[in-house]
Amino acid sequence: MTIFQAIILAIIEGLTEFLPVSSTGHMIIGSSMMGIASDPFTKLFTVSIQFGAILSVVMIYWRKFIPGNNFAETFKFYKRLVIAFIPAAIIGLLFKSEINALLENVVVVAIALLVGGVIFILLDKWFAYAEERGENELKSDKKAFVIGCFQVIAMIPGVSRSAATIIGGLTQKLNKKAAAEFSFFLAVPTMFAATAKDLLDYVQDGGVGLQGNQIMLLVIGNVVAFFVALLAIRSFVSYLTKHGFKIFGYYRIIVGLAILILYGMGYNLQII
Repeated sequence: MTIFQAIILAIIEGLTEFLPVSSTGHMIIGSSMMGIASDPFTKLFTVSIQFGAILSVVMIYWRKFIPGNNFAETFKFYKRLVIAFIPAAIIGLLFKSEINALLENVVVVAIALLVGGVIFILLDKWFAYAEERGENELKSDKKAFVIGCFQVIAMIPGVSRSAATIIGGLTQKLNKKAAAEFSFFLAVPTMFAATAKDLLDYVQDGGVGLQGNQIMLLVIGNVVAFFVALLAIRSFVSYLTKHGFKIFGYYRIIVGLAILILYGMGYNLQII
């Protein structure tokens, strides 16, 4: 992997991890088109740079994550994150082999992108009340659990964790901004746990030791992913409140069709 390739993958990670467009689908296209999808270091790299993306959420919303004078509210915040995290953690452990089987199928990713695209085109109409009567903040443990159950759907590759949890938030009467922000918050424990597990699996599977240039690539990747994710999160919230979800639906359909076309043309697309 070259520095240029590392930067491209980090930009893809930073842009797509928190947007409802499926980072998996974009990583498939990006790594496969650059011819590095089969490189064992590529998997380690794409997993590791998620730390940079996670840190961007904590940086933007640090007042939520760091206890201040109102310790009781901070405790409730973390309690709801844990409650929302539990469903995915349990299902992930119970159905690990079935999930891994889905992760090997590029066509599943494409179909999930297409179906999700249609849903997002209709989402503004379905939840038209969200901006007028939606809640500005999640204040219910029960609603947190329901959103966590929606996150389980994102275990199907191509669904997008962000998309699933935002829709979950809308079903619980949150407005668009609140639904998107809780999706970001929930990403922190979820992505941290998934990243830690993937790194552990990499080591247990006999992952090779890192060389000097690979360490440099990991540092560059995390820094780029961090700053790009900062921009993506701020821009997404602003755009979403003004324009809604429809553009993301059309974009998902384009990406899903692109994957199917490349797959049909014989490109060796791999989920890394």
